[in-house]
Amino acid sequence: MQVNISGSVTPGFEKVEAVFTSLWDEIEVGASFCAWYRGEKIVDLWGGYTDPEMAQPWQHDTLVNVYSTTKGLGSLAFAILVDEGKVSYEDKVTDYWPEFGAAGKQDVTIAQLLSHQAGLCGVETRLSVADLYDWDKMINLLAAQKPLWLLGQGAGYHAITWGYFPGELIRRITGQTLGQYFREKVTDKLQADFFIGLPDSELSRCATMIGPNRARKLPPAPEHPVKMPELYPIALLNPSVSPFRDASSDVWRKAEIAAANGQASAAGIARIYAALSCGGQLGDIRIISEEALAQATRIEVDMETDLVTGRPMRRARGFMLNTEGAYGPSMNAFGHAGAGGSLGFADPDNQVAVGYAMNQMQADADAVPRSKQLTDAVYDCIARL
Repeated sequence: MQVNISGSVTPGFEKVEAVFTSLWDEIEVGASFCAWYRGEKIVDLWGGYTDPEMAQPWQHDTLVNVYSTTKGLGSLAFAILVDEGKVSYEDKVTDYWPEFGAAGKQDVTIAQLLSHQAGLCGVETRLSVADLYDWDKMINLLAAQKPLWLLGQGAGYHAITWGYFPGELIRRITGQTLGQYFREKVTDKLQADFFIGLPDSELSRCATMIGPNRARKLPPAPEHPVKMPELYPIALLNPSVSPFRDASSDVWRKAEIAAANGQASAAGIARIYAALSCGGQLGDIRIISEEALAQATRIEVDMETDLVTGRPMRRARGFMLNTEGAYGPSMNAFGHAGAGGSLGFADPDNQVAVGYAMNQMQADADAVPRSKQLTDAVYDCIARL
């Protein structure tokens, strides 16, 4: 499939553009990709279409739902609060949110909560998608929920529920929502296109999500489907979020679910991580200290098999740490990926930052992720400089 690719590539990084273009030979519909190296933008590309009908061209400022890539930026917002001296990762959650201590959760630290160790990957109450927009209902359910495993006995991916934790702590400490605080402390300063809670004025910029079952090329059904852990349904299917009906709706885009509904461009994602790849500063704009960034990226879970996904993971205090080369060659790289394929990360060892956003979700779980193909191309080019 041939599409128009727009943007710019610094000499020496032409391979990245070639790989980006080749993705439309697979299932890509619309996407953007941006990378920075040593504080300079080296790749900024976009192409394809914002809609399943392939009628509306993707623009440089097109926004799209990036699912759990949002968690990395929610983690950054909380890390800035730590940097301001208003809270510590070692504090107990109940120091700021007393009701959270119900059902045996009184000893959970903020570090444990943000690193998916608190046993709150879901709630036993049956939820609808509309419930996710009711902040008070969700925080009350989570505060009352009995942990689904004992503290100290593992970590399990808090796919949706995670966003309410830094959000409620920030609200109780600052009086602001996480989206407001993030905008003030990060995106307004960097002029970066990333929203957690999209204003009405920006709705027209959004692309429509396309589920994996709607891809132009579908993989054959597996002969032996993988059996997911018992906690998978409560974490990821209560409720089940439809890419088109739910994640492409205005009410979803306008809500603040810092685990799953950030609206962003690749350029916006990469610009933020560019600052983090350079110790928290981009040009003359500093958004976080190096010391606070080191605290935020301190390892909490090291290659333990996740109780929800069944896969080994490395986790910091909200950020995911590099696993299986997903964020390049450095084990110190950190960030977060989103369902379907979006990605944002910083590699402080090599001062590399990457952002990738798309509307066609990955269809083949066994295929090399498109984000990894692009990331590998960036590092191949750097090695040849």
